[in-house]
Amino acid sequence: MSTIVVREYARLTTDYVEQNLDQASISHTMFDWLCKLASSFKSNGATILQLENRRWLKLDNYVGILQSPCGTVLEVLPKHTDQLGDEAERQANALLRKMLEVALNLPSRTTQMASIDSFRHSLLEWVIQAFLNCLDHLIKRGLRFDYQRLEEEQKFLRGQLDVVKQMRQPPGKAHVFQIRHDVFLLDRPENRLLKTALQRICKITRQAKAWHISHELLELMSEVPLSKNISSDFSQWRDDRLMAHYQPMRVWCELVLGEFMPMALRGKTEGISLLFPMEKLFETYIGQMLKIHLAPELELKFQASSEYLCEHGDGHIFQLRPDFLVKKYNQPIMVLDAKWKLVSESDHKNKYGLSQSDFYQLHAYGHKYLNGTGEMFLIYPRYANLLNHISQKFSFSDQLHLWVVPFDLYTDKLYLPDNFQDNFPGISPAGLFSMLGDEPLEREVV
Repeated sequence: MSTIVVREYARLTTDYVEQNLDQASISHTMFDWLCKLASSFKSNGATILQLENRRWLKLDNYVGILQSPCGTVLEVLPKHTDQLGDEAERQANALLRKMLEVALNLPSRTTQMASIDSFRHSLLEWVIQAFLNCLDHLIKRGLRFDYQRLEEEQKFLRGQLDVVKQMRQPPGKAHVFQIRHDVFLLDRPENRLLKTALQRICKITRQAKAWHISHELLELMSEVPLSKNISSDFSQWRDDRLMAHYQPMRVWCELVLGEFMPMALRGKTEGISLLFPMEKLFETYIGQMLKIHLAPELELKFQASSEYLCEHGDGHIFQLRPDFLVKKYNQPIMVLDAKWKLVSESDHKNKYGLSQSDFYQLHAYGHKYLNGTGEMFLIYPRYANLLNHISQKFSFSDQLHLWVVPFDLYTDKLYLPDNFQDNFPGISPAGLFSMLGDEPLEREVV
């Protein structure tokens, strides 16, 4: 099983090209499979790649792993810098794992065991190792049994006699009893899903240690049947007190089995195929960090949806949904929007790489949620060309302003303007967030 590592917006071709994070050569089989996969996603309203000149495929802003039927694994990393090379690949790999851990609320014990940086893990290996570590810990604690009601005929009495069925027995079978009884078995939805996910890992893993552990665990779960309906079994997954030790396994089962999650798109293959919209992943990660570091007296509202762009007839039309709305005493005071894009604070000629449609969007948010008075922020990832906030604010009016600020994904720091306090008298930046960056840094050489 070969692995091809690229990043967002990379170009793929069947011709021979120099391999790097922005371009790669793939087989004709995988090229055709990706085209078919893109068509199926496009019919559902998602675009994962574009066809260029019938010889090139250009990926979109999705990250994750795709495993083709031929066994080739395509690993797509986030584009967090303009640099290429092994160091950029290592940083992007670690960054993606970190963001997934936070966004998906992955159990810290498992991820720490699976994210050893002494050697490089691909995303697929990371998922497999984390699943096996978590399942091994669960089996050592003990799998949960459950009672199953069986109805059968036997030559002896066991449990309850089904009187109605017994009375309907033909004369020649009067010596056979129709009985009902309970059997204490491992056959329950959670265990069936674990067994199904484990069997898939046994088929796709190519690492000797993972192969050995997965087959050992599969032998220990030999009494558990496979799941016949994955979605139905997930809906029956219990989360009561007696099943608390099963909860860390659920998210790994969803990743391995490709079960639908809010941010994930799944590929219809026998391997592990998961794609995450990077825009949504970045937004969710920022939301979790803001939730942790926001001042206690402030309330953070995710995806507020109480306002509309305009009225139409007796109702409203075009709902406005900012990423984050900060309230104080139930009064909106700030709007924040997260955008996964590399912008440059020195590229004034090209408007810093900012999008005009984003400004239209924030203008509408400011007038509808803040009544035209207040502060708004566009949050972008921090990198070499955006080490600090863009020095000057963008003013929609004398009372409504927009700031472009960076968020450092490595240190989880938000870099707010130095004169931020002037716009919020009596409230220091630290009074709002405890995740503020330090003094401005010297620009790094790209």
